[in-house]
Amino acid sequence: MSKFFYVKLAITNIQKNGKTYYPYILTCMGTISMYYIMHFLSLNEGLNNMAGGNSLKTILNLGTYVVAIFSVIFLFYTNSFLVKRRKKEFGLFNILGMEKKHIAKVMAWEALFVAFTSLLIGLFTGMLMSKLMFLLLLKILHFKVSFGFVISWNSILGTVALFIGIFILTLLNNLRQIHLANPIELIKGGEVGEREPKTKWLLTFGGVILLAIGYYIALTTESPLNALNLFFTAVVLVILGTYALFIAGTITLLKILRKNKTFYYKTRHFISVSGMIYRMKQNAAGLASICVLSTFVLVMLSSTVSLYVGMEDLLRTRYPQDITVSANNLSVEASDELHSLVMTEAEKQVTMTNPIHYRYLSLLAIQNDHTFSAGHEGKSFNNFSVLNIIPLSEYNRLENQSMTLKQNEVLLATFHGEVEGDSIKIAGNTFDIKERTDEFSVEGMSEDSQLQVNSYGVVVSDESIVQTLNHSINGPDSDTTNLSYYIGFDAAGKIENEIALATNIQKILQEHSIDGYSEGREHSKESFYSLYGGLFFLGIFLGGLFIMATVLIIYYKQISEGYDDKHRFKIMRKVGLSNSEIKGAIQSQVLIVFFLPLVMAVIHIAFAFKIISKLLALFNLTNVSLFAFTTAGTIVVFAILYAIVYGLTARIYYRVVSS
Repeated sequence: MSKFFYVKLAITNIQKNGKTYYPYILTCMGTISMYYIMHFLSLNEGLNNMAGGNSLKTILNLGTYVVAIFSVIFLFYTNSFLVKRRKKEFGLFNILGMEKKHIAKVMAWEALFVAFTSLLIGLFTGMLMSKLMFLLLLKILHFKVSFGFVISWNSILGTVALFIGIFILTLLNNLRQIHLANPIELIKGGEVGEREPKTKWLLTFGGVILLAIGYYIALTTESPLNALNLFFTAVVLVILGTYALFIAGTITLLKILRKNKTFYYKTRHFISVSGMIYRMKQNAAGLASICVLSTFVLVMLSSTVSLYVGMEDLLRTRYPQDITVSANNLSVEASDELHSLVMTEAEKQVTMTNPIHYRYLSLLAIQNDHTFSAGHEGKSFNNFSVLNIIPLSEYNRLENQSMTLKQNEVLLATFHGEVEGDSIKIAGNTFDIKERTDEFSVEGMSEDSQLQVNSYGVVVSDESIVQTLNHSINGPDSDTTNLSYYIGFDAAGKIENEIALATNIQKILQEHSIDGYSEGREHSKESFYSLYGGLFFLGIFLGGLFIMATVLIIYYKQISEGYDDKHRFKIMRKVGLSNSEIKGAIQSQVLIVFFLPLVMAVIHIAFAFKIISKLLALFNLTNVSLFAFTTAGTIVVFAILYAIVYGLTARIYYRVVSS
């Protein structure tokens, strides 16, 4: 036997199985290229010079891990399609006299060719695309674009190590399957799943319950902090419920339809329903995977696009004034001194408008109707409330009022939430509500309402009441002599001066050892673009990767179904069905199976909309209309792409069945 026999046989096998091998090789190239690009970007030293560069690199590094984990799972998954289609071929080799060790050699050479070709072309494509992706990233971030071509050897070595490991593991898994199977099992490997699956009522009801719990969490979560805490729990429940319903629920539904004689005993329905019952056992996991991937794509793209498109709204929400200064634990004298220093510095740089300053105390409490108490152990985030306590003297100065309050009276401003009744009880101290208002010109106090956390402004008669409430909420050891101090104003002038002003004020705080910070809208813009632009880029990048995976799973499912159903439709011709009737039955079956994952994904998005909008509030996106519009647009675009894939793969399926 020629020493090149196994090499030639491996090449011939790849060519003969081109319909299944070539898409797999292209997928390997694509994932290799995308992993190299993400790894390259996460290590790019040019990002270190940007504002928010560390946050951006953290996001990109997270993307690298996501691509790596996804590559392992997805390449194993797609490789299983190859093995299934090749089992009959390997069984025939075994029957004709080729030992399993010889088959193993052929498979090893095939794996070597696939790995070498994929790594060579994938890395070359990744190197070419890496600079383009870097320029695109800089464009998204609104940073100046630098030219030059760089190859990251660390990224090359990391990519090669990861994917060689994946190829070795997939080869070992394939060899294990061949080694454990006898020739008859290999010959019949493509026919696994022909026995009618049983109705699994327990798994069906379990899937419904898991899905219902996940939906319930998504619909009833009110606080963004609770949303952050419960979101991943809901995601896991929905994923498990989705797989359970596709694996067991679809079969249960099809058998119910089969019992409906009026529906079932029609040519198109008879063939479609009976065919799907027999094939759903092995297709269910693939359809559920398509549904989950589609949901991930829709969530990532809609949320990251919303954050990026609504960037200016985010900045205005986060920074209601151009320059804000917040300091903690300042006496009246220290507050006056800080105010003087900030105003002097601001006059050098910009023209100030709408200046405000005030002393206040911010307290975190648990709300139960009109009662606010200390402590939060074991409580839901929905009960958290922020009380901004301000002395009457500060309020009258800010609002140009001359209101008077007794020791047991307060003025209540509701930013977000509700307090019923004519009184309010704070840590055992009861006050009568003299007056309510929904308008409070004190900037900076209502920021907590942007996160939809219950937030209130409480005006008390004097600072002694403020100190009493501080003691009651934070304990007797808390500092009650000093309050927080807020300064804010809009700035007219050059952007460079506004950015420099925020930096100079921060230096003043540090020089005077004041616990506080200075922020500016323009000063923070680059950091915002780094964070949200990075998330937008990652959403597009991973969205593209998941779409590629979805398309390939759909393709392999159609090819696999075509070969499995081929002999059935030959029987249909023999019993007298016309080609148009057969084609109609095919279209009916493919349409139902194909679009079921998309319909379920849209349902998932509809139920998840509320909890995702709460999560986006943590990123300062409170424009729910923008998110709704973006989500609808993303669904429409994805559905169009999905329909195009359907049109292409349905033709392939019909050609395979008709051949």
